[in-house]
Amino acid sequence: MWATGLFLLGAAAAVNAHYTFPALIANNTVTGEWEYVRMTANHYSNGPVTDVTSQAIRCYEDPSHPSTETFTVEAGSEIGFTAKSEISHPGTLQMYMAKVPEGETAATWDGSGDVWFKIMSEGPVISGGSLSWPSEHATRVSTVMPDSVPSGEYLFRVEHIALHSASSAGGAQFYISCAQLNVINGGSGSPGPAVALPGAYSPTDPGIMLNIYYPVPTSYEAPGPAVWTG
Repeated sequence: MWATGLFLLGAAAAVNAHYTFPALIANNTVTGEWEYVRMTANHYSNGPVTDVTSQAIRCYEDPSHPSTETFTVEAGSEIGFTAKSEISHPGTLQMYMAKVPEGETAATWDGSGDVWFKIMSEGPVISGGSLSWPSEHATRVSTVMPDSVPSGEYLFRVEHIALHSASSAGGAQFYISCAQLNVINGGSGSPGPAVALPGAYSPTDPGIMLNIYYPVPTSYEAPGPAVWTG
């Protein structure tokens, strides 16, 4: 009985240590959970994606969930996500966008192809022989969309790559969500470089497979393309 109790406590702790990004932050508003964010397949378990070659690495959405609404926001706005309950692991925070092609809508498009461009990447602070991660324990994360993003509908994607068990291939944990945006008053920028998801990452990329504890890294290279700043 005692052993069973310990197992259940351990399982509960493992689930509690995981997290989701269920709500969009935009226009100084926190929207409802899964209102403008596609409900992810881990919305009950909170479990991560660990296979960077799987389709789940894109948006991790639950295909059985009803359609998601699209939120209208001006180019140049601050946009982000809530983290539930919090980002409880050390790791890299990144955000991407992908413009919906003509003839499609954000509500129906699957995000396939070389379409994803990065607008934010936050790695560790390396100082005094140690690493600290600015997003760890955060309950909200955000960035400013470049004001030169062209008008139109987009998918907006957050990923947090938890690196506490990343010393071997497949050990990194990806926590992902995609929101649906309609960007207005946009600019004439040409976002890029654009990559496909899956396709942009390898399990052995230096920013995905590494030991963050020993020896402590003296540098960090985030996976994926360079950040587009507009």
